[in-house]
Amino acid sequence: MAKRKKSQKKKTNTTILTYIAWTLALIALVITALFAGYYIGFSDGKTKTEKIRSKENATQRALLKKLENSLIKMPLSVNTRLKSVLKKETKHYISASHEIDGNSLANVPKMAKRKRVITPHKARLAIIIDDVGTKRQVEAIKSLKLPLTMSFLPPSKGRPNTAKLAKLEKLYMVHLPMEAQNWSAEEPNTLRINDEQTKISARIKEIKELFPKVKYINNHTGSKFTSSEVAMNRLIFALTANNIHFIDSRTTAHTKAPKVLKNFGLKYMSRDVFLDHHMDKPYVLEQIKKAIKVAKSHGIAIAIGHPHKNTLQALYESKELLKDVELVYINRL
Repeated sequence: MAKRKKSQKKKTNTTILTYIAWTLALIALVITALFAGYYIGFSDGKTKTEKIRSKENATQRALLKKLENSLIKMPLSVNTRLKSVLKKETKHYISASHEIDGNSLANVPKMAKRKRVITPHKARLAIIIDDVGTKRQVEAIKSLKLPLTMSFLPPSKGRPNTAKLAKLEKLYMVHLPMEAQNWSAEEPNTLRINDEQTKISARIKEIKELFPKVKYINNHTGSKFTSSEVAMNRLIFALTANNIHFIDSRTTAHTKAPKVLKNFGLKYMSRDVFLDHHMDKPYVLEQIKKAIKVAKSHGIAIAIGHPHKNTLQALYESKELLKDVELVYINRL
């Protein structure tokens, strides 16, 4: 009887050990499966990550290659952009550069006589781009990466956004229309020699409201207006009241601006060189050289051009030449 009990107990222990063994085997199998799944998932994820990184690297290499190519072709791309940007602007472009003593191309008024300015720095040249009136023109001028002073025409039906465009710039001028001796394409609200002081003052106040940051004004056309001492007295009085300086575009040799400004105790500043009185590029290139020569001779100089594609292309091609002087904005003269 004791022998049977001992045998039965042994059998029970064997069964328990079997269950334990199977349980441990099952646990081991589950753990093995989990590790295998993790490893397979990790490997698969690693492979996908490597593929993504490889694709990103390829994209970056392609972008760098494209950038290198664009830098190599920069001169061509700038010239092409100027042609494209200004194509519509210059097709039927009328410029005040032709309003010289009754529309005569032969007799451009000479620069004002003045003494050489002795300065501790390199000779300075300011280039004003007149007749700025559209976003396309602003973009083309700024694409040159040169310190060119833009002179905006007042808003009109044909150019409604000039004041808005100017407000985006740190420094600008206003190109104020004034009466000419002979000019068929007169701008709206052109100042005339018979305008009373109240009318001229009201116009300058309006300009100041439209262009709050304006510090400099030059004349658009104006050969007749600037030849009148009375009219210039009224204008300079109005400008001084609004803390605005006058720069004479010098569209006539008979300008009374030097005398009037002297009477007001103010400095006379005027255009020395017209860059694009003729609009072919070889002429403009020669005028740029002339402006540099004047600046070197007198210490400072002012040149005036317009947003013609040939003018802007000539300026772009003259970047090395312009290093002979310090090209500056108008407020640095």
